[in-house]
Amino acid sequence: MSTDVVGIEGQAGQRATKWLWLVGAVIAVSGILFGYDQGVISGALRGIEDSFKVSTTTTEIITSWVTLGALVGALVAGVTADRIGRRSALLLAGGLFVVGAIVEAAAPGAAILVVGRLVVGFAVGIASVAAPLYAAEMAPAHLRGRFVSGYQLGITFGIFLAYLVDELMDSADWRLMLGVSSFVGIALIIAILPLPDTPRWYLKVGRRSEAVEALEKVDAPPDAEAAIAIIEAEAASDVQASWEVAFSKRWRTPLLIGVGLAVFQQITGINAIIYYADKIFDAAGFTSVADQTMATTWAVGGVNVLATLVAVMFVDRLGRKPLLLAGLVGMGLSLAVVGIAFQSLGDVQHGGSAQAASDAGVITLVALVVYIASFAFSMGPVVWTIINEIYPREVRGRMVSVATAFNWFSAWLVSQFFLTLTDSIGESATFWMFASFCLIAFFWILRYVPETKERTLEEIEEMWQKRFDARE
Repeated sequence: MSTDVVGIEGQAGQRATKWLWLVGAVIAVSGILFGYDQGVISGALRGIEDSFKVSTTTTEIITSWVTLGALVGALVAGVTADRIGRRSALLLAGGLFVVGAIVEAAAPGAAILVVGRLVVGFAVGIASVAAPLYAAEMAPAHLRGRFVSGYQLGITFGIFLAYLVDELMDSADWRLMLGVSSFVGIALIIAILPLPDTPRWYLKVGRRSEAVEALEKVDAPPDAEAAIAIIEAEAASDVQASWEVAFSKRWRTPLLIGVGLAVFQQITGINAIIYYADKIFDAAGFTSVADQTMATTWAVGGVNVLATLVAVMFVDRLGRKPLLLAGLVGMGLSLAVVGIAFQSLGDVQHGGSAQAASDAGVITLVALVVYIASFAFSMGPVVWTIINEIYPREVRGRMVSVATAFNWFSAWLVSQFFLTLTDSIGESATFWMFASFCLIAFFWILRYVPETKERTLEEIEEMWQKRFDARE
């Protein structure tokens, strides 16, 4: 989990550091699980289209329905993680992902392939809730942002890995591209097996001795009993709230903030670019398959990983809001430039010079690099960090599920209709629309989202309680 983990050695000791590294590995692999499947479809689509002779609509369904599976998985994940534990939920996600990947690779036709995509999506949806929740409850407060952001780092590395596989393989090998992802599910199962569940969950189900043992493994506080007593006092009143309570007026503000962040993360265009990167670069003038794949691998995948590292290193130093606002500025400006570049390409097609087309293609490439970098240190990891911090403990599982489900639904809308949208209104208008969403998100976050840097989960809950009491 980067060199920042080493910084806890003086407090927690070498043994705790070892377990923290393993926790970090579980979070990262959970992200890779999602990222690989998200990225690999970009290179596999061409081979799938050749094998099954599918229409544009069917291509969109094959691409996007993984997010429908994730939507359902996210909705049930919170309750599942509360009932069987965060650790068991991650084991379930790993197993389902292996099954789904095998179905994808062996699919005799488009219909079975979609079934495999749904199963994989369901597994990803469970992991997308359980992994950040596990990180938020397992990590020490001063490292919580880095650990939750590690999930997004895993996603970006998984996307890069998928793009690299796409570049190294021929599109005709799409079955192998999809099947390889089963090894990521196996890796998640292996990584989580030696780890305990979180102290908070153990206390919730009355397993105090295991809670003490888990806390000593990952944090090793000077007085474990005192630390457990604090968590235990909170857990005594930590009854799993009903859906009615979760949607009550008392917790409406944090619920809406989490949902808003989840939606803005997607409607600012990230999955349209991740899923359809090859097609975007094709439209931007990268005519050969090799050029499209290389641009996708390094301009999208490589930059995504490097910029996410910035967020992991600085999210607990600079704070959440500054990173979000700075990233949205970069995203909005770069999307506007991409829209202008595609407008120029349209002019070229009506009599412009070849040099103008080349220039527009280069501008598109540079602007998308800026967009990916801006997203990767802001709206990618920081959104997940805040979503897993802001909710009160009694409704955390349900609220994280709701926010994540909205995230997946928004992702489905974007990926399902992106090609149709560009066919209808053109690439320029589509990217300008994404840019306008960045502008709206900037002012909304500036106004409503609180800074949670260096606050414990209990302090954040107290903040919401005081705000509610002040309004009553």
